[in-house]
Amino acid sequence: MTQIDPSAHLVPVELAKAYRLINHGPTVLISAAHAGQRNVMAVAWNMPLDFHPPKVAVVIDKATFTRGLVEASGEFVLQVPTVDMLSTVMAVGTQSGREIDKFDHCGLQTLSVPQAQAPLIAGCAAWLVCKVLPEEAMAQRYDLFLAEVIAAWADPRAFKDGRWLFDATDEPSASSPNLRSLHHVAGGAFFATGKPLQG
Repeated sequence: MTQIDPSAHLVPVELAKAYRLINHGPTVLISAAHAGQRNVMAVAWNMPLDFHPPKVAVVIDKATFTRGLVEASGEFVLQVPTVDMLSTVMAVGTQSGREIDKFDHCGLQTLSVPQAQAPLIAGCAAWLVCKVLPEEAMAQRYDLFLAEVIAAWADPRAFKDGRWLFDATDEPSASSPNLRSLHHVAGGAFFATGKPLQG
């Protein structure tokens, strides 16, 4: 795992607009860390819940290694991977952190911020640091975690001034990656965010 400078493509997002980072239903990566252990997993079931303060809801199955880290640390980082990260999303979503260190195995680069114990995955379009809310009964019964977003960032090439710029990523190249988000529709099939439309 290589750690890189967090100033690279990491611009703060106003918390009142943090919900917009996941309001369009992307597949996300969740990273968590506790007591020297860390993991990252792919999650399709997540959503914003509130504006002030911003909150999110995410389903984390009891069987996952990440679940234990989230419960022990009381936090997680939710991040929006891009089309260019599809192979990474598949790899971290189909392997267990109990058997391998996914960061090393998948060659993930990370970012470190003072607001989170867990590493942020480099190359994503957005990141939200989330503190778990005390709703243990809901988590135990439904695997549903509610959390408050305490910090958020985005890659300004993809999200700027409170809105996604997917129309600016139509022709990706080595110097201009495809920063559209991924959307899992079950059975291993994904779609990318489409062209913006005006209503």
